[in-house]
Amino acid sequence: MASDIEAENISLHELPAVHNENADTIQVNARRREGTAHSEELAYFDPALPTSPRRDDSAMLHEQQTTVPVTRAYQTLLLAAGFGMIFQVIGINSIYGIFQEYYTSDASNITDAQGQDALVSLVGTVGTCLTWSGSIFVNPLIARTKHIQIVMLSGVLIMSLGIVLASFSTKLWHLFLTQALMYGIGSSLFYFPILSLTPTYFDRHRGFALGLVLSGAGIGGLVLSPVMHTLITRLGIRWALRVLGLWNMLVGIPISLVVKRRPLAGVVDGSGRVRTRLDMGVAKRGTFVWQALGAFLQAGGNVVPTYFLTTYSVSVLSYSSATGSLLLAINNVVNSVARVSMGVLADKVGRQNTMIVSVILSGISVFALWYDAARSRFLAFVVFYGILAGGYNALLPTTIAEVYGVQHYTSVNASIYFIRGMGALFGAPLAGVILGHHQRGTPIVPSLRPSLGGTRMNLQESYNRIAVYDGVLLLAAGACVAYVRWEDAKYKGGWVWKA
Repeated sequence: MASDIEAENISLHELPAVHNENADTIQVNARRREGTAHSEELAYFDPALPTSPRRDDSAMLHEQQTTVPVTRAYQTLLLAAGFGMIFQVIGINSIYGIFQEYYTSDASNITDAQGQDALVSLVGTVGTCLTWSGSIFVNPLIARTKHIQIVMLSGVLIMSLGIVLASFSTKLWHLFLTQALMYGIGSSLFYFPILSLTPTYFDRHRGFALGLVLSGAGIGGLVLSPVMHTLITRLGIRWALRVLGLWNMLVGIPISLVVKRRPLAGVVDGSGRVRTRLDMGVAKRGTFVWQALGAFLQAGGNVVPTYFLTTYSVSVLSYSSATGSLLLAINNVVNSVARVSMGVLADKVGRQNTMIVSVILSGISVFALWYDAARSRFLAFVVFYGILAGGYNALLPTTIAEVYGVQHYTSVNASIYFIRGMGALFGAPLAGVILGHHQRGTPIVPSLRPSLGGTRMNLQESYNRIAVYDGVLLLAAGACVAYVRWEDAKYKGGWVWKA
């Protein structure tokens, strides 16, 4: 691993060269509303210092010059910590379908959750939403906290406590308080410090580094899916949740102690406080508007297959719950490998190019392989969707740094992930509404045509509607990402093939 990572020793006067590794790709002409234009020097900024150098009447800004050695050993340690964090946070998020299958089944300990796919999926999506949307609060907290480890340790504690307390739930609203609210707040505090700081330690291999870190999601799903199914089967849901919460605590504490801020050049105001708000000039750019819309739509579409993969396997294809969890694990491991390979590919052919193709093809795979799928075609969907969905998830952070500059990375990243969280909040619950209320094991009965007076839609047709809904979301997200590529090229003064 270390041989693929270039150690860096950076001083302020070297920073523009470090960031602008491809002059034809990363070129910024900052265009002001008054009609004037001038080149804006890019620098590697501390993620807590996202705004560009700008002086105004309200605050006299000054720059701090710092030389910071970066060793391969720490880069490797940071990648390992990031991988472990993603393993826990996104891994647990990605296997919520196992919990949903149990909570909505007849064996559920939450009696008012049985058959309620829409409401139960909302528990998982609220947790996922808060994981991402918490960025808008967590990143300013990171900027103002001297010891980032405290933020992460607090997140680990709240996250783990939410999982453990969920084991005592007897009503659906108990799950909303614990497995949704507490878990989501804690996971966001645990998630964003590493995700925000890691890109500043890498330059040429940034795509590989982020891909490797984010591949922890697939490995987490691969490991946790069969483990949680076994624990639920043998120990019951209550002890399964308690074991998961304790495991999260034991793993999260050492991970939290690894992370430290990289005190690179930054911009602070006269009071010594850093600026963390999104620059309005950036927010008004077409690239930001369309990227935000694309993030919203992709998040909504991305969670649907992972949440309903297990229930489709059991309810429609008549697989056992063990087989359903195995299919989810296969999807996760394929997704994990794809995130690393997509990162490597993106470093060679362009990060935006790779992301566009992966999003559009993921939408096509939903229509081609999930719609009206029998067992063989659904197995193909599990694999191919795992491959294609990994591209967007792995490359979004790197494209944000590329399109907006590293000095804007944290503020833009926080805003985009907040919007992404909102997208995740509506995706699966709406799919649950489309599916409607049903009992597990309900036989698939061919639906009657309306002309014959039939009123009941069978499960297969309901899932077909979910597939159409999901495919449309993903294709629309792909169109938005493609338009961002076009707008970014215009903003930077011309089209280049590698971007």
